[in-house]
Amino acid sequence: MAKKRKWWSGLLVLSLAGVLFTGCSTNNNASNTPGATTSTAPAASDGPAASEPAADEPVDGGTIVLSTFSDIVNINPLLIGDTSSGDVAQFVFAQLYDLDRQGNVLAEPWSLAAELPEISEDGLTYTVKLKDSIKWSDGEPITADDVVYTVEAAKNPETGSPLTSQFDKVKSVEKIDDKTVKFTMTQVYAPFLYALCQAIVPEHVLKDVAPKDMQTNPYGTDPAKTVTSGAWKWTAWKQGDSHTLDADPDYWGEVKPHISQLVYKIYADQNTEVQAILKGDTDHISAIPVTQVDAVKAKGDIAVIDKPGPLYEYVGFNFDPKNFKDGYGLFEGQKTRQAIAHALNRQGMVDNILKGVGALMNAPFLPDTWADPGDAAVNYDYNPETAKTLLAEDGWAAGNDGILTKDGHRFSFELQYNAGNSRREQVAAVIQQNLKEVGIEVTPKAIDFSSWIDQNVTPGKYQALLLSWSLNNPDPDAESIYSSKYFPPAGQNSGWYKNEKLDQLWVDGYSTVDQEKRKEIYKEVGKEISTDLPYVFMYQYGTAIGTGPRVHWAEEDAPEPSLGYGSYFHAIKWWVTD
Repeated sequence: MAKKRKWWSGLLVLSLAGVLFTGCSTNNNASNTPGATTSTAPAASDGPAASEPAADEPVDGGTIVLSTFSDIVNINPLLIGDTSSGDVAQFVFAQLYDLDRQGNVLAEPWSLAAELPEISEDGLTYTVKLKDSIKWSDGEPITADDVVYTVEAAKNPETGSPLTSQFDKVKSVEKIDDKTVKFTMTQVYAPFLYALCQAIVPEHVLKDVAPKDMQTNPYGTDPAKTVTSGAWKWTAWKQGDSHTLDADPDYWGEVKPHISQLVYKIYADQNTEVQAILKGDTDHISAIPVTQVDAVKAKGDIAVIDKPGPLYEYVGFNFDPKNFKDGYGLFEGQKTRQAIAHALNRQGMVDNILKGVGALMNAPFLPDTWADPGDAAVNYDYNPETAKTLLAEDGWAAGNDGILTKDGHRFSFELQYNAGNSRREQVAAVIQQNLKEVGIEVTPKAIDFSSWIDQNVTPGKYQALLLSWSLNNPDPDAESIYSSKYFPPAGQNSGWYKNEKLDQLWVDGYSTVDQEKRKEIYKEVGKEISTDLPYVFMYQYGTAIGTGPRVHWAEEDAPEPSLGYGSYFHAIKWWVTD
């Protein structure tokens, strides 16, 4: 999936700017039961049947069945850090601002803000005006108090919000009147406009919840206690099986949803998810495994969109010695990390597992974007002999069983990834074999995504992991992932990585709005981070989107793979026919 500011991506999947969602966009929690394998999606309530289509005109009513193989963690906007949670939340929460297909910030008819913010000449104040008509699903008006509460809660470290890095440059957030909010910054923060593409929470519901109790509060995990602001309401959750979202009859937006009910169906793995759409049991899949794209296309009546996405996969190292036997951190040596990078056949993974649909990466910036450092970043070719030399230089020597040892410690570690992800299962097996060839023992371990994020990734309790980030906006700032200011539990630097030079470079990079100056700074970031290697950056990849014949949209409302959560772009305008 993925992260928000950056989100962790679990499906593959979504997690860079603001909050990365971990693939998903990092910042999440809550365990769930194993995914069900039944193919018929249950509905907690009966959605109205779709009316008869009039030519190519939209019709109202009907149910759409969406699919995934990972359940949510928590859909409280203050706590979302994974793709599945973000998937559900985007339907039930409105944001202050939204993105168009090109990644530009704007006030849509379904956005809470009435117009783009007024920004002072010095770039230090943003004034946001809210629409008059907006209200929560319980009928209470959405006001400036809700925005102020959300930002203050996000900034409070006791909340443990992945949004901290988005809003900790806000000096103050003030209510000017019920529909006007003024943000005053401590400094110029170039990505702040993107930070405002954010859902808010109801102050009248959460004001008495202590920040330290937010993670365990039922808001975000209990549909009956989760007041929302979007076009649909969250009406039911069968853990490990499905979520049901029903159109809110009192929704405030000028543009109303055509589809009466969304069922978000959870399958055991990607293979059963694909079988479900092939059989017509589901209508939409946002991540078809590369190996099955041709089979889905061959079905004929399933529309497939297959383009690169805002996603990159990585092998992340943990630098907290408490995660290792006898407190001996295996990844402390820079040459050791560089050796691992040389030992991995990344191009082979792209060619054989991704079937060529991927691009190698050496830094946390997508290829061919303005912040891509190009040749300034170190490229690690597949070279086992170079890897062996670097390991020897770092003090590792072969033991009796052929596994390297140093200071009496075997070079053996656990590589965690999310269960049900067929791509990661294959990649983990290649990593295991590649590293065995240079004397390193790897034990791949697949874990249910939501419990993994909650119990291991977010608190930084692992040795190494295979995961991806989904960039939820076009800005390259990734301070929240790599800076030592953002260690767990409130931050997304779950590997406990510290590099003071990089800490400062991230600040330099967002402290100017001059793109050419930022480009030079990110070139230096690319050089430093690819040399020091908190991660082995693997590749950018895309996830093919498949949609069945019941689902329709106008061309301007089609899914957009280049955006985080773009597989549901403008879903409020989609319609279904039977």
